[in-house]
Amino acid sequence: MAYRLLRREACGPWRAVNHKRIQRLWREEGLRRPVRSRKRRRVAADTTVRFRAQRPNHVWALDFQFDETTDGRRLKSLHIVDEYTREALAMRIGRTCTSDEVVEVLTALIAVRGAPEHLRMDNGPEMIAWALRDYCRMTGTRTSFIEPGAPWENPFIESFNGRARDELFNVEEFGTVLEAQVIVEAWRIEYNTYRPHSSLGDRTPAEFAASWTPNTQPALS
Repeated sequence: MAYRLLRREACGPWRAVNHKRIQRLWREEGLRRPVRSRKRRRVAADTTVRFRAQRPNHVWALDFQFDETTDGRRLKSLHIVDEYTREALAMRIGRTCTSDEVVEVLTALIAVRGAPEHLRMDNGPEMIAWALRDYCRMTGTRTSFIEPGAPWENPFIESFNGRARDELFNVEEFGTVLEAQVIVEAWRIEYNTYRPHSSLGDRTPAEFAASWTPNTQPALS
């Protein structure tokens, strides 16, 4: 990632630097990436939820992530990702997030982007509540629930959550809810506009979304 970012920004002789030199400099500075644990591959019990997104707004994935402020009080962050463009559409953080508040976030996104064809999510109480179900019927959005206890059936949001945990929630200390909202939104914007993805041809999610046409075929992984 550091090499790809340097290649995007560097000019002059730095553009000729290869990844091995970047790796050496990285090690000399004592920088480290989070230790990777071995991943277990599982086969989903119901393969109907594993269809791939084929275009923007085809599938939005939803999930929650938790943290806390310095006083030990819980923070709950709702994450919404477009599975095709990999854009982080929303990171709504607060003390709680009810089904009505999930609907509020979706309403704001749909007003700008239009309604998704599918929502992929787990069977949490906020996701199966009638408020969200009724809203999906009104917008024509179908729901795709993963099997209970099977987060690998929602891989894109799980991958995003892992990056957010390593690069944001494990790094930043939040004094208040407002501080958390400002820092999290800044990270979301940086994720969409600055961070390149190898699966998108080393483009950022925002760049890929802006250049998308029906003939675009990224190597989704």
